[in-house]
Amino acid sequence: MLMVLTSARGFAYNDHRGHNLDSLERVVAHWTPDAIDKASETELVTLNRAFRDLMLGYSALNRKKCVYYANRALSISEPKGWEEANADAYRYIGQCLWAEERYDSSLVYYNKALAAVERMAGGATSPTNPEGYSEKETDDTRSALYGAIGNLYNMMDSIPQAMDYYARAGVIFDKYGWNKSNAILYYNIGETWVEQGNLRKATQAYEKSLGYATGDSLMVAMAQKGLGRVYMEERRTWKALRYLNQADAYFSAHDKEELSFTKENYEYMSAALLAQRRQMMLIGGGAILLLLLLLAVLLIGKKLQSTRKEQAEVSAVLEETIQEMGRPASDDSLPQVSEREKEILELLTKGYTTPQIADCLGLSPETVKWYRKKLLVKFDVANTAELTSTVKDLGLI
Repeated sequence: MLMVLTSARGFAYNDHRGHNLDSLERVVAHWTPDAIDKASETELVTLNRAFRDLMLGYSALNRKKCVYYANRALSISEPKGWEEANADAYRYIGQCLWAEERYDSSLVYYNKALAAVERMAGGATSPTNPEGYSEKETDDTRSALYGAIGNLYNMMDSIPQAMDYYARAGVIFDKYGWNKSNAILYYNIGETWVEQGNLRKATQAYEKSLGYATGDSLMVAMAQKGLGRVYMEERRTWKALRYLNQADAYFSAHDKEELSFTKENYEYMSAALLAQRRQMMLIGGGAILLLLLLLAVLLIGKKLQSTRKEQAEVSAVLEETIQEMGRPASDDSLPQVSEREKEILELLTKGYTTPQIADCLGLSPETVKWYRKKLLVKFDVANTAELTSTVKDLGLI
């Protein structure tokens, strides 16, 4: 949503949007064409200002009335050659036509306004400026017009032309330190780049807007809303919500004045919260899958490690058995036992179970079972009790 750049000098006339319009209309209603013809110049200046106040007041509420009062103002200022008033009225008529997407007609009035500004710069006078307009007054009117033309080209998707006029306005704003106007300008530039899909440039523009905006103001909230929107588009929802929540604090406190902005910000917050919830679900699901995968890897690794260990133990037992089979027969009637077999026999005589022996010697239970079967055969006994009794009788343990 583009914002309209108004006069940087707030004292140019009163902003009657949303209040005092009815009373002001009742005042100007007394000024019939005959009464205007008989009015003094001082009265005409006041009446022209009143018409422009109504023009501004209705600019956001009723475009037809805005155009009507702009033309009433021009009916006074055009014959008198009051170029600042002329440029002002032309610009607001252009903005109303722009809002109705009558772009060609809008550009006609903007060009009329530019011509009036050039006459201001060329030495035109008015009752309030009998010596001519100062450079600052002329630049003020010109910069607001540049911003309006930039918005027009923006809506026509003529982005290079829009950026050209925005840049012209920015030069003037920086020249006089008109930070509020620069905040609006860079907010509009940010909105443009978001629509164009260039989030990097949009972020830079919104950050500039926030830098120019100050205090607890609408433009601070608008810049925060813009940054929240960009970060939401980038799926950086935590950062988006930080800015959107800050903007919401202002909009909630001014919900009657800024209803459309409040609604827009709420929509962005809802979208960001929904995206965040989805991200959390994905992260949670991903974490569970990762944990399951890690567990599976550990189990497989443990199984492989166990298998390799068992293979090594089996190989050792087989090699040991083969070596025994290759030894020449001994005259000694006692069976030959290896060091490992002695260790197992000692533990068996102490009453150790197969798992306990495995744990004590660092072997697998299957390997211990293999040794126990081998010892039963070697000593020609039927069970462990007979085995332990025999080895004790033979003095092997």
